[in-house]
Amino acid sequence: MDIATSAINKGKSAAFAWQQTYTTQAAQLAQLDNELLAERANDIRDVGMRVLRILTGVEATEQKYPQNTILLAEDLTPSDMANLDRERVVGFCTLAGGTTSHVAILARSMGIPAIAGTEPRVLDLANGTPVILDGTKGTLRLNAPTEEIERTQSLIAKRKAKQAADLQTAFGPAVTQDGHQVEIVANIGSLKDAEEAVALGTEGVGLLRTEFIFMERSKAPTEDEQTGIYRSIAEVLGPDKPMIVRTIDVGGDKPLPYLAMAHEENPFLGERGIRLGFDQPELQRTQLRAILRASTAGKLRVMFPMIGRMEELRMAKAMLEEERQKLNLPPVEVGIMIEVPSAAVMAEQLAKEVDFFSVGTNDLTQYTLAMDRGHPKLAPFVDGLHPAVLRLIDQAVKGAQRSGKWVGVCGGIGSDPQAIPILIGLGVKELSVSVSMIPAIKAQVRSLTLDHCQILASQALDLETAAAVRDLVPLPE
Repeated sequence: MDIATSAINKGKSAAFAWQQTYTTQAAQLAQLDNELLAERANDIRDVGMRVLRILTGVEATEQKYPQNTILLAEDLTPSDMANLDRERVVGFCTLAGGTTSHVAILARSMGIPAIAGTEPRVLDLANGTPVILDGTKGTLRLNAPTEEIERTQSLIAKRKAKQAADLQTAFGPAVTQDGHQVEIVANIGSLKDAEEAVALGTEGVGLLRTEFIFMERSKAPTEDEQTGIYRSIAEVLGPDKPMIVRTIDVGGDKPLPYLAMAHEENPFLGERGIRLGFDQPELQRTQLRAILRASTAGKLRVMFPMIGRMEELRMAKAMLEEERQKLNLPPVEVGIMIEVPSAAVMAEQLAKEVDFFSVGTNDLTQYTLAMDRGHPKLAPFVDGLHPAVLRLIDQAVKGAQRSGKWVGVCGGIGSDPQAIPILIGLGVKELSVSVSMIPAIKAQVRSLTLDHCQILASQALDLETAAAVRDLVPLPE
């Protein structure tokens, strides 16, 4: 805004000054090496265009699409996504973007099949070309024969019918056929997510990603602002549904634009998660006070990310206890993320210091396999069902059980139908999943038996590859 105001003061029109400002800022972001920040250039262009239309009095033209449209585009903005006609657009495919882009995140939360980062030649396809998009496999099938299109349409219809049936039973508990209950909760980043999760039958929140509250701003939210946000989410859940609030997890692929952070050659191995909290103690303490103040509105639990050493856990707990005593509030349950291999290996010792564990399988997998999950060539091999990762989860569960503590999974494989029987068989008590997946996962748990899950888990631990593990649990049609 300062740059635009300066240009206006020099005699430029408001529209011209604004356009120059946001296009320059977007171009600078797009050139950054950091993938997450570079992808935010599209978000700035989106907001910039919306403001420019207001300044010039131009209304956005509403696009009309035919039924069963798969949208092919160079890129889509969050505004495009918000305004999609969900009755007509059933999927999309873009050249730009990646798994961390705003559009990709929105697609997952909306349950829209999507592919990002596809080949430029798809834009040469003529309108009306029949294609089959498989968001799970990341494929776009061209020139499919009529019988295959008809089979795909039949499969889509069956899945829609199943979704409707799952929703009818979404508010019941997830109990296996032999009486074993699994808690199904939601991964959320906002109040809106919480409202949607409650409407879909969630039993609580297994992961509130508080970094989203920090990343969507030009400066850090105040203690009162944070308290209000956490309290409002707790009130939506009600007094009986637990909410796990993960303390700010930035650094690595999630920098804060207003926080000065030194350049790191290996940011994923540097000051991220709890380590940044120690480096910026007032930022961390402000958040802890807000969580404690909001805890009177519901069943809140605190979870610390990226714990790799016992010293880190004890320092984090001491910081929380100091702030609790200052506020004279009751204690809250404390847990940690198991996403660093050392935490899984030391689970028996760490479990004596906490109330629960939650496995962040995305980071645990990339650290175990030494593969960046955002790497364009290696990402397909970063699979949380790799036996090495499953063995670490198994070790974490057994370590927790020796102290009578429970383990949840809030990473990507918690929403993966092929992983769910194996996780249950390993002794995972809670699955924290994508909001849209809650009814389906509850239904899947009800179709299983604990005995069979334990057999699958035992077999999986002895296999050699992630592909072999996936062969144990074929994807449902």
